[in-house]
Amino acid sequence: MKRRNFIQMAAAVPVTAMMNLNELSAMAGAFGRTDPMPVFFIGHGNPMNAVWDNPFTRSLAAMGSGLVEKPRAILVVSAHWLTRGTYVSAVAKPEIIYDFGGFPDELYRVQYPAVGAPEYAHEVQRLAPDVQEDSTWGLDHGAWTVLKHMFPNADIPVFQMSIDFYNSMQYHFDLAKQLRELRNKGVLVVGSGNIVHNLRMWAAKRDETAYDWAIEFDEWIKGRVVDRDFQSIVDYDKHGSSARLAVPTVDHYVPLLYSLGIAGDGEQIIFPYEEVTSAISMRCVQIG
Repeated sequence: MKRRNFIQMAAAVPVTAMMNLNELSAMAGAFGRTDPMPVFFIGHGNPMNAVWDNPFTRSLAAMGSGLVEKPRAILVVSAHWLTRGTYVSAVAKPEIIYDFGGFPDELYRVQYPAVGAPEYAHEVQRLAPDVQEDSTWGLDHGAWTVLKHMFPNADIPVFQMSIDFYNSMQYHFDLAKQLRELRNKGVLVVGSGNIVHNLRMWAAKRDETAYDWAIEFDEWIKGRVVDRDFQSIVDYDKHGSSARLAVPTVDHYVPLLYSLGIAGDGEQIIFPYEEVTSAISMRCVQIG
């Protein structure tokens, strides 16, 4: 190597080192410890809840306004981002995804202009190295229809983690455990799905009266949550016919496993909203 090149490289080292120190300092500030943020599971139901004023949407508003501390970021695990492998969105400005069809124009005009949280996405990858980065996903309706009521000012960064549709229930529950540290860094984790979600049976019914099997499974889940028997919830398919009817596909069920897996031992658990209509459970869970 020529002496001039060597001197130029040597001179650059302190600057590079200083930049790295600055970056590390900024990250340390961003990820400074906080009291543990609560964890939510939200039964999000009909996308029209984004524009409706009803007991469910008012309960969402109460959940958001009832937080003691404002979250630094929100991580949503939604039933509507299904992938092969697990991904976390590192998009700086996530766009609204209108991932449905046939609804009134009013719904397609809804905006939720929250910024993303790439630095927290990278923290997810640090805690769970098998999670891959995504640079395309925005906010699907499992996220924005809920957050619009919980945090209407859209002034908290939001990012999403996908559901590996091809992996086991135990995988999802165990992955959530790896992410517990996020709660001590100001991240509010929201699982968004439905405990009971059978659209075929819902469409076959002429009224909103709940099926007996839907009520039975929803109450069984509540009992397991109260008893902190989370392993039975992971192994829900052993419960019998009501489980098969309530969870014909796992997409809306898996977010519950993330909310429970990230819970700490002995934390208070409440149910801010409880309702079963036809073949849909709107039950919500708050931990901590």
